[in-house]
Amino acid sequence: MSAPIRLVLVDDHVIVREGLRHVLEDGTEFQIVGEGATAAAAIALAASLTPDVLVLDISMPGGSGLHAVPEILERAPTTRVLMLSVHDDSEYILESVRAGAHGYCRKDSAPEELRRAIKTVFAGDTYFSALVAQRVAQALREGKSAAAVAPPAPPGTEVLTPREREVLIGIAQGSANKEIGAHLGISTRTVEAHRQALMKKLGIHTVAGLTRYCLEHGIDVG
Repeated sequence: MSAPIRLVLVDDHVIVREGLRHVLEDGTEFQIVGEGATAAAAIALAASLTPDVLVLDISMPGGSGLHAVPEILERAPTTRVLMLSVHDDSEYILESVRAGAHGYCRKDSAPEELRRAIKTVFAGDTYFSALVAQRVAQALREGKSAAAVAPPAPPGTEVLTPREREVLIGIAQGSANKEIGAHLGISTRTVEAHRQALMKKLGIHTVAGLTRYCLEHGIDVG
């Protein structure tokens, strides 16, 4: 019998981790060797335990799981990272790929799909659930068609993703997260995650500061 796949689970919700543990420890294929609730914990656990697969949430207090992926892979090069999230926004998925994650599943995936995803990334392949793969393909198609007609990003904003720039404009217009989400067709929680990410990238943490940034960089906020 082959050795079980050693897992670390990182999610800020205890009930989610308990559910994952219940699903994954129902047999001999997997062994959960560590758990955490923050991006910092994910990095530390990867470095100390070198799990086969680290199952990582995106939105957590104190820092996004996405931003932890490069350091996780630097400290534990043999560890495979599977993102597990409620988000299916294409920007999150593409950022996960750019960060180096080896797979992406939604939290509402069936238990069998989660098991399959873990075994797939452990085997050295990448895994994206069907809906996530569709989002990636659509984003890539739209990106190719938009690239020829979209104006260049204003100087100083190249570090932001297109979605983060849209959220930035919404903030500068004085819109609440719920209003921005309704306008962009994404959830309030997704807006908040983009908001935290762009604030971190720009080093600006107030609405007034973000508004001034838009004005200084010629970003049209309407």
